[in-house]
Amino acid sequence: MERIENKVKNQMKESNNVAYPNFDQMWSSIQQDELKVAGGEPVVLRPRKRKRFALVAGLSVALMATPVYAALNYDWSSMLSHREGIQSALEQGLGQTIEQSVTKEGVTLTVHTAFIDENRTVLLYSLKPETSQDVTDIDFKLIGLKDSKDNFIEGNNWNKWNEEIGEFQGYFETDWVAEGQTTDVEFIMENMRLIDNKKQSISYNPNDSTTQVFPIQKDGLDSVTLQSFEQAEGKVLLKSAVTLTDPELENRWINFEAINDADKSVKKAEMPVSYQGSGAIMSQIFKSDTLREEGTKFQLSYDHILETKESTWNINMNLSKKQLENASFKQVLDIPMDNVPGGTKIHEMKVTPTQVRLKITQEDYYTLPFREYQLDVGGTLLNGYLMGKGQEELRFEVVGLDTASLANQPITLVAKHRIDGFYGDENDKPIHLTDISEKHQTTTSSIAGYPISWTYYLKDNNLYVETLSSDSMFDGVDRTYYLDGKEQILGKPESYDESNKSMDVYEKFDKKELDIYIYSYGINKPNEELRIPLKFGK
Repeated sequence: MERIENKVKNQMKESNNVAYPNFDQMWSSIQQDELKVAGGEPVVLRPRKRKRFALVAGLSVALMATPVYAALNYDWSSMLSHREGIQSALEQGLGQTIEQSVTKEGVTLTVHTAFIDENRTVLLYSLKPETSQDVTDIDFKLIGLKDSKDNFIEGNNWNKWNEEIGEFQGYFETDWVAEGQTTDVEFIMENMRLIDNKKQSISYNPNDSTTQVFPIQKDGLDSVTLQSFEQAEGKVLLKSAVTLTDPELENRWINFEAINDADKSVKKAEMPVSYQGSGAIMSQIFKSDTLREEGTKFQLSYDHILETKESTWNINMNLSKKQLENASFKQVLDIPMDNVPGGTKIHEMKVTPTQVRLKITQEDYYTLPFREYQLDVGGTLLNGYLMGKGQEELRFEVVGLDTASLANQPITLVAKHRIDGFYGDENDKPIHLTDISEKHQTTTSSIAGYPISWTYYLKDNNLYVETLSSDSMFDGVDRTYYLDGKEQILGKPESYDESNKSMDVYEKFDKKELDIYIYSYGINKPNEELRIPLKFGK
């Protein structure tokens, strides 16, 4: 019971308008056959034989008086770690209570809470499968909304298993926003798949630099091919490619892992440097000595579909903007972003209690050059991220601010860490590669005054070209190419690590010499910052 008390308090602690139940007084009054709720009036209980019922019923009375009742058994904070604005609104008692359920084939879908404003529509839901199988994940072939005209609305969703309550928690998010103040929608899921995680041992030899192939031939996996590439500073790039016999696995997680003698996954030297085909091809960087330690084992970790339930789960709802509307506003700005090419402007700002969006317009498409974005709202910093291509938006989750702050405080966009991208010119002097063979060879060049070393070699009839600069202000060669007549043959980016090192591959290569060009590269300016006032305080 103490755990429930603590959870209630934690759920309520951010709401200034909610009276906290006094649990010590509550239990004391229960012992005296009465329970006082927030208003102070006692709930009179019948004598002893009803005491257990009265405890439960009385607690329910007290808790139903709070706006967090529907979320009592649900802690959404880990689910919403990248949607902090929704979590913040939930803690303030905002959100439209839905609490509707449907059960099909032993799985119950419940939509708990909805958030709909001028930026997005978000649903918080749970899924409870009644099965003895070890289900670790759940997904659907179709998930989305249908509006009143039966138009299907796509979105993003994420599910996470909650061990404590034995249910999956999830959210569905879409940029779709209703035109009117209220709207009827249908939340729909079709063809649900129950998934577990399986392991397959691989007899990989880290001391063998040749390409190694291992047949799997089960659970839709055909084989795995492993290639290793020695890197500087005692590191190794390990590329794993899995071929599939079941196309259903193309969008499932597949990962190569090294396991130490303590049965723990070996920590990567750096973050994964490439990830293609939903896990079918992955490049990872390890420390060489950790891979070669005695007792290290290797395995594939992959999603396995236990069961597909070919049914439809649907819940009809009436969504309303009214709760969040009063704290929302939109403002046309058309403020130029200084020193950003393409006629780039911050066209519009839309502010809601959960998120701020800045719409970016351009006369000519140009990738925004900054890597970090923040909104300074009266001294409170909101971290942001860039979405879209050609129709860019900067999005900022609202955390640590009430709605009055957004309306009354000055707002400034802060952009940091500039990286400018440039295209090479085929008229530039090419880099001439000679005596191309399996032997690693190195040559040097420079571009824009930055030194570049080139390492090239053949492996499995493919040409690998690695580039690296000793100057950290050079952000790296993004891509290379060679000319076949007038046609540009672009290298396939194989990896790009945390420094400015990159690697391109040219498959089925049979030449001994090659003139190679830089297609694009970047210049790093980590200390450059741009501040643009968007709104002045009242």
